[in-house]
Amino acid sequence: MRKNEHIAQPNGYKIIAVDDEEGIVDSLSIFLNRSGYQFTGITNPLEAIERVKTEHFDLMILDFIMDPIHGDKVVEEIRKFNKELYILLLTGHKDLAPPLETIRKLDIQGYCEKSDKFDQLLLLIESGIKSIAQMKEIKRINLELANTYDKLEKAYLDSIETLRYTVEAKDPYTRGHSDRVAEYSVLIGEKLGLSEEDLKTLRIGGLFHDIGKIGIPDSILLKESKLTDDEYSEIKNHPSIGAHILCNAEVFKDIIPIVKHHHERYDGRGYPGKLVGEDIPYFARIAAVADAFDAMTSKRTYRNSLPIDIVRNEIEKNLGTQFDTEIGKLFLEIIDHEYNKIEQIKAKYPAE
Repeated sequence: MRKNEHIAQPNGYKIIAVDDEEGIVDSLSIFLNRSGYQFTGITNPLEAIERVKTEHFDLMILDFIMDPIHGDKVVEEIRKFNKELYILLLTGHKDLAPPLETIRKLDIQGYCEKSDKFDQLLLLIESGIKSIAQMKEIKRINLELANTYDKLEKAYLDSIETLRYTVEAKDPYTRGHSDRVAEYSVLIGEKLGLSEEDLKTLRIGGLFHDIGKIGIPDSILLKESKLTDDEYSEIKNHPSIGAHILCNAEVFKDIIPIVKHHHERYDGRGYPGKLVGEDIPYFARIAAVADAFDAMTSKRTYRNSLPIDIVRNEIEKNLGTQFDTEIGKLFLEIIDHEYNKIEQIKAKYPAE
């Protein structure tokens, strides 16, 4: 448990914890009340389901192995009437956690092992609260302006910029990277003959594709040394977090597939959905090529940018495995015959 000199001021967020071990609930109550959260603890999972039906909570901390029903069944019931509740699953041991397919299907936002210290859990809660705050703001804008198209369009563009700046303040690398991915995606879209509306979707999707990084702890996102397996797993959550942030606003519906699936691979070994081939949304396949190209041609703390001939070979080598073959070949044509357009984008949006 973190050492606090003072009890934090109430922050307005309501958390419900469900665990059939009363001691765990009591410990969480002390810890989260000290952290400023309004806490409700329940030891009966069936009672918790009924409580969520009648009372608003922002986030649920849920034990997996419980009597009379396990945590996955609790989530299954809750998702029948509440799609928005942010849920973190607690497990006694990683081996006892439900399969990843179950976690994805039930839209569980994260899980961690039980411990006598709550530092890791607090990081997950803080990340979740950031996502919830963004969802509330987007929902507020959407409801307020739903009946006025012109104002809604302006709010759409303004909210894009606001959220982008939030992520950029957290991760400066995202600034130039997101701009370039957006422009490379549009280059591909133009080559494919897509409509202006589709090009707009590609551009906005590119700008927003890493928005989920707002939910990744700074200690992981800004780490300069090699990530541990657990830390890399956290990073891999950012597409799902981004989609969750945007899911309540109708104006964002067309870009959510890009945000959620830009790290899928054509051979099914990507994330978060392990989608294969044409099951991957078309615009996400375009963004995947643009994203990978910029990652390889950008300098990192652990390496310099790669020469264009090596990057070209990497794309060609991974056609049909990492990348959609048609889209990858088309981008290779741009590299071979229209590289000046890529240079113009790099000059307009230089790396930090």
